[in-house]
Amino acid sequence: MKVVKHSGIVVDFEPSKLKTSLLKSGANSVLVDNIMNQIQSVVYDGISTKQIYKIAFGLLKKESNSFAAQYNLRNAILLLGPDGFYFEKFIARIFESEGYTTITNVTLNGKCVSHEIDVILRKDNQFSMVECKFHGSNEVHSDVKVPMYILSRFNDVQHKNHIIFSKKDQISNCWIVTNSRFTIDAIDFARCSGLNLLSWDYPKTSNLKSKIDQKGLYPTTCLTTLTRSEKDKLLKLNILLSTDLIRNPDCLEQIGLSSNRIKNVIKEATSLCNYFKS
Repeated sequence: MKVVKHSGIVVDFEPSKLKTSLLKSGANSVLVDNIMNQIQSVVYDGISTKQIYKIAFGLLKKESNSFAAQYNLRNAILLLGPDGFYFEKFIARIFESEGYTTITNVTLNGKCVSHEIDVILRKDNQFSMVECKFHGSNEVHSDVKVPMYILSRFNDVQHKNHIIFSKKDQISNCWIVTNSRFTIDAIDFARCSGLNLLSWDYPKTSNLKSKIDQKGLYPTTCLTTLTRSEKDKLLKLNILLSTDLIRNPDCLEQIGLSSNRIKNVIKEATSLCNYFKS
C-alpha cells in the first residue's frame, strides 16, 4: 500500500513505524494494537500521511489527552513558529535544564562583521553559541550549506573577548539546533568541523525528542485541551512549557479560561509531564 507524504512524495505504508510512534506516546501495547487495527481497517492506497496522523491522534485522544499530546509533540513544536522566536526560547529552556545559563538574541562583534546569535550558553566558564534553524515543515531538512555557513560565523566570533556575562567572554563552542532533521552531508561536515548538532532524532541517544521526554519539557502547544488562540496567548505571556502552567495556573484564568477548563488543562499538563519521569 502506498501513502502520500506532505511533500507529495509517494512511499510505502510502514505500519511498524506508525506503531513505534504510538508506543512512544505512552500508550500500552494493548491500546496501540487496538488503534493499529482500527487504522488498518480504514486506510487505502494513496491516503495521505496527514490523514493517517489525524486518525491516530483522534483515537489516542479518546483514550487519553496526555497520550495525544505526546503523540502531537513534533507538530506542536511547529507552532513555536513561524519565525522561530519561541523555538529559540524553547531551546534555551532545554539547555537551562542541563545546568547552562542562557541569554537569547545577542549581537556579537566578530573580527569582520557583527552577528545576531540566537542563544549564548555558559557552563563551567565555557561559552557556546547556538544557532537555531526552525523549519515550518517536518519534511524540510537542514542540508550541508547550514553548518558551512554557521561555521564561518563561529570562526568570526571565536577567540575574541565579548561583553556577554562579563567583559572577557570567549566563544569556544558552537551548536546548531533544528526542529527537523539534518542531511547526512550536514552531519558529516559538522563532525569534521567540530560543530555540535541537535535535531529531532540526532544524536541517536541524546536528541531533541529524548531531551524533552527525559525532563518532561513539553511545550504548551502540545496540549489538546487548549485552542490555537489560547496557546498563542500563553506564548506571549512567556508561558512556554507545560510545567510553567502547572506552577502558574493563574495564567489560564488571565487568558479567559473557566475554572472547569483550567482543571482539565492542568490535569493534562500534569499527566503529560509526570509520565516520562515515572
